[in-house]
Amino acid sequence: MTAILGICTLYMYSIHVGGPVILRIDTSSETPVYRQIVDGMRVALVNRDLVPGNSLPAVRRLALDLGTHFNTVAQAYRELAREGWLDIGARSGARVIERRVTTTSKPKADASFRRRIEEIVAQMQANGVTRSRLARELRLIAATLEDT
Repeated sequence: MTAILGICTLYMYSIHVGGPVILRIDTSSETPVYRQIVDGMRVALVNRDLVPGNSLPAVRRLALDLGTHFNTVAQAYRELAREGWLDIGARSGARVIERRVTTTSKPKADASFRRRIEEIVAQMQANGVTRSRLARELRLIAATLEDT
């Protein structure tokens, strides 16, 4: 899908895995495509849009669908496998596996948590998002966390 924004063109690709859109890639973003794939799939995994037993598109198929190099997709799949989300088979492709979620976080994760949120908020403000909109979005996210 292509949308014209002023004088620049934004290329956005989306994938579906048997249901809603689970991944959007913005090729004009400063965030590397492999990182967008990892982050987007992690959100789908945590939200249970992708569940154990789901098969993901083959690396080359997803690369074609996203308009990126297959090594980019392979790198993203490997990172998700290292995190314990995927099982990658030589012939069977990538499959979502059951991942044990610990209820205690690692000290390193605790230390970087607030910093990451502050960085994202600062980036969004630099991109013109108002403080009130950021606060509203953060409250909506917090409400979904409290429901689970």
